[in-house]
Amino acid sequence: MRFKDYYEVMGVQRGATQDEIKRAYRKLARKFHPDVSKEKDAEARFKEVGEAYEVLRDPEKRAAYDALGTRKPGEEFRPPPDWQFDYGAAEADAGNHSDFFEQLFGGLGRGRRGSFRSRGFDTAGQVEVTLEEAFKGTERRLSLQRVAVDERGRAQPTTQQLTVRIPAGVVDGQRIRVPSQGEPGVGGGPAGDLFLEVHLQPHRWFRAEGRDIWLDLPVTPWEAALGETVRVPTLGGRVDLKVPKGSQTDRQLRLRGRGLPGNPPGDQLVVLKVMTPPAQTPADEELYKEMATKLRMNPRETMESSS
Repeated sequence: MRFKDYYEVMGVQRGATQDEIKRAYRKLARKFHPDVSKEKDAEARFKEVGEAYEVLRDPEKRAAYDALGTRKPGEEFRPPPDWQFDYGAAEADAGNHSDFFEQLFGGLGRGRRGSFRSRGFDTAGQVEVTLEEAFKGTERRLSLQRVAVDERGRAQPTTQQLTVRIPAGVVDGQRIRVPSQGEPGVGGGPAGDLFLEVHLQPHRWFRAEGRDIWLDLPVTPWEAALGETVRVPTLGGRVDLKVPKGSQTDRQLRLRGRGLPGNPPGDQLVVLKVMTPPAQTPADEELYKEMATKLRMNPRETMESSS
């Protein structure tokens, strides 16, 4: 079934008044009336305009239609699973309406009235948090743009302030459900939910992969060669880490349970980066020459022997 934009059919804005809708209908009805119009599709256009006017002139039908939100004309459409429009004992005016109208308001003849009840639509948004906030949990004060429908069925923009709790252990891309904070229901129906997608801000030291936290840790050549205990930052505070003797650059060490909280919690992966002191003075150069003489080492030995 294809979606019909009744406002576009009538040539009016979504916030049009009832007088504007009435004037638009009279103009279009005269233009496409089959008895006087010379348009090739006059009869079909006349019925389409009449159907749009039947919905938009009735505050209850218009409120129900507006609750569907904005969509592209002709877009594939199915009513929400809990859609309900009660119309009592009215009989269907078969053949005078499109399939789109019948799916939404079937059983309502021209001019008949009904009562509508439907759950509000879910809404979505995004929220950015730091890694520290993801580790400890935090709160965000949000300003939500809403669309309310007044007693005349007109859409009115409103702003709602909402405080949302971000739980500890959220990961990048996770969706947080905030119950009953989506679009309001219509006709006494329940409100929809708000779904917030979490985005973790870049950190100067850490990077997150799921609940695991990665850290590139600079170490000196002697710390790597001799095996020293060094202080390492984690999201929960600094801890001691034993660097194994003879470690090389890019060796990975694991701090279990030191990532983002969860069940199970993530780990922190520490990647060693051996940093070579610069030879800034003649004394530094002499020291390096002495090391080259005493510490015989050829890191390209295997390459040379295989060539």
